[in-house]
Amino acid sequence: MKPVEMIPNPIEDLFRHRLENIIDMSHELVKLAELIEWNSFAEEFGHFYSEGKGRPGKPIRLMAGLILLQHTFGLSDEEIVLRWKENPYWQHFCGFEYFQHDFPIDPTSLIKWRQRIGKEGCEKILALTIQVGIESGVVKERQMKQVVVDTTVQEKNITFPTDSALYVKALKKLVSFAKELGIQLRQTYKRTAKVLALRISRYAHASQFKRMRKPLRTLKCLVGRVFREIQRKVNLKDLERKDLPSLLALVQRLLAQNKKTKDKVYSLHAPETECIGKGKAHKKYEFENKVAFVIPLKRAFIVGAQSFQSNPYDGHTLESSLEQVHSLTGIKVKQTFVDQGYRGHTVRDSEVFLSRQKRSRYQNH
Repeated sequence: MKPVEMIPNPIEDLFRHRLENIIDMSHELVKLAELIEWNSFAEEFGHFYSEGKGRPGKPIRLMAGLILLQHTFGLSDEEIVLRWKENPYWQHFCGFEYFQHDFPIDPTSLIKWRQRIGKEGCEKILALTIQVGIESGVVKERQMKQVVVDTTVQEKNITFPTDSALYVKALKKLVSFAKELGIQLRQTYKRTAKVLALRISRYAHASQFKRMRKPLRTLKCLVGRVFREIQRKVNLKDLERKDLPSLLALVQRLLAQNKKTKDKVYSLHAPETECIGKGKAHKKYEFENKVAFVIPLKRAFIVGAQSFQSNPYDGHTLESSLEQVHSLTGIKVKQTFVDQGYRGHTVRDSEVFLSRQKRSRYQNH
């Protein structure tokens, strides 16, 4: 259903103090809340809700405010909800007039709301923050004509991928789905897989990799047995579910991959994860996704952010990043400053300068 409106109850709030009488009205979050046009969120995200179906949704200002606070302070879904309950400034920022003693939402509601608004909705929130930055004088439009673009790695909440751990997780998921669908398996191998995984970890810790390969092959064989048995016994009606075919395809990729496979599975709950080499001394590889950020040359203010799949070359992402800045701000970037990883780019509408090279050598780019 449509989100509920944040209307105070005069009877319940009769003996309660208003937040504006408790907090400092000159606080930065209070001033920021006054600059944001919250009604635009309701106009932009109102079509994501249906009429008369399900229970009423949470206020859009609450959800948008939590998302903004979460990215401002770098908190997880659980942390932002816990700290919101204790912080009156955050409650005022999200549109509440009186102090709330209960949790506003369940942390999983943030995940569902991000999935509901999608990439388009996140870009609208970013566009609104840029507009607020311009109106408040934090960043000026002329400063956005000279930007710095760089890529980094977006962290994923996954463990370090090992073959044994992936096989055990795949086996547990297959057995769980078989039980849910009423498929009678000859044997689940859950106890055997646990013993094999423990033996593999001990061999790996002792650097006895040749001895480790035999129980690893056995574990892979057991997962293949359960996988093929479910394929034989599953009916067409069960295949209409979205989660079962995707799981079977993911396990099939996992069983078919080897050391030289390019499109590997590193996580079952986040199959989009890629292996990115960063060259760090303490961490040579990171299992995450590549993201690109755009900031003005003379201001630390994000005016563009994009996530990319399949670990593309930095030079191939530059044009997309500049197009996003133009679509969000309406300003065309004239000069772009990047590092050596962007060599071989195809940008022609903006003057691109690479690091450690003279300006005169790049007048033709």
